[in-house]
Amino acid sequence: MFTHPGDSHQHSLATLNQLYEYDDFMLSIRNMVDLGCGFGDDLVWWATRTTRDDDPQPLNIKCHGIDLGGNSLVVNEHENITYQQCNFEDTLTVPDGGFDILWCHDAFQYAVNPIQTLSNWWYIASPGGMLSLTVPVTQQIHRRQLAYTLPNGHYYHHTMVSLMYMLATAGWDCGAGFFKQTLTEPWIHAVVYKSDQPPQNPRNSNWNTLVELNLLPQSAVKSIYSHSALRQQDLVIPWIDGSLSSMAV
Repeated sequence: MFTHPGDSHQHSLATLNQLYEYDDFMLSIRNMVDLGCGFGDDLVWWATRTTRDDDPQPLNIKCHGIDLGGNSLVVNEHENITYQQCNFEDTLTVPDGGFDILWCHDAFQYAVNPIQTLSNWWYIASPGGMLSLTVPVTQQIHRRQLAYTLPNGHYYHHTMVSLMYMLATAGWDCGAGFFKQTLTEPWIHAVVYKSDQPPQNPRNSNWNTLVELNLLPQSAVKSIYSHSALRQQDLVIPWIDGSLSSMAV
């Protein structure tokens, strides 16, 4: 989606800087993993965070990068960065207690098996760990017509509804999560937390199952009760900056 690696980082900074405003949250982070870290700009951002006091102190977050590229970043520049060359769908090196933050910006679209991938990530997250996911929207309205574009390496047209279903099926709490999608940019943003519910078998799971497990936002629950399905236009979703938006717009 981006022609230059720096453009991807500039895009992710909008979310990163909003998270950085929550001091207690930042202080609570022991470690994080960047899933599909590319050239490592986001990874370095996490590794170099400090407190926001008058006398800033390093947070020393232990950061782990995952990517298929072998020369994506220079790990030696930061003692608190490690790197693993592999597919983020494979078995990963996990610290004791799991990762507090799972960060995946502009990479999840390359997952061949997205539900299994999200389920695997549930297992490597710490109790209550946070997953921040940003994925491109590959269907647009162009000149009043639906336009579908599927770049090389992408396997699905992700939507807010499909992503919410996959996240909840994989044990991520969407009811306590945050979501954003606007008409002005082709991206879906999700910030969700590891629930106490383990990943479900998608063949046996459905919307009613996810409602019973309390894994969905209230607006989604109302839509499912009314229509026996989740309609995107029924969603009213919060974002981490405190805003609330309706998907009916």
